[in-house]
Amino acid sequence: MKKRDLICISCPFGCRLHAEWSGTFEELKITGNRCPRGAAYADRELRNPARIVTAVVRSTSAEHPWLPVRTDRELPKPLIDALLNRLYRMRVEVPVSRGDILIENFENSSVNVIFSSTTTR
Repeated sequence: MKKRDLICISCPFGCRLHAEWSGTFEELKITGNRCPRGAAYADRELRNPARIVTAVVRSTSAEHPWLPVRTDRELPKPLIDALLNRLYRMRVEVPVSRGDILIENFENSSVNVIFSSTTTR
């Protein structure tokens, strides 16, 4: 029997979740959640953990040398290091607008990296 404790981040309660399973996740048992969102969070976190990624990229602007970017949806955790390595090697031309796509469909994940702010110079 495998076990893992988690803290739910789905709502402000921060429930302390306890998950138990054997072999595959078919018989996953989750306890400690006050609402159904806690059980859904633990299930996602154990089967396919993913995160919204926020970062900065270098720009050609002396006024704004770093520009904030983020993923438009959760990226599977195994791809995060590769994305950050790519972003930190980039240098982008300004102007950019909030919501513009910097990287489309990263590693065939259907996740785009978009700019988080508008910079005109």
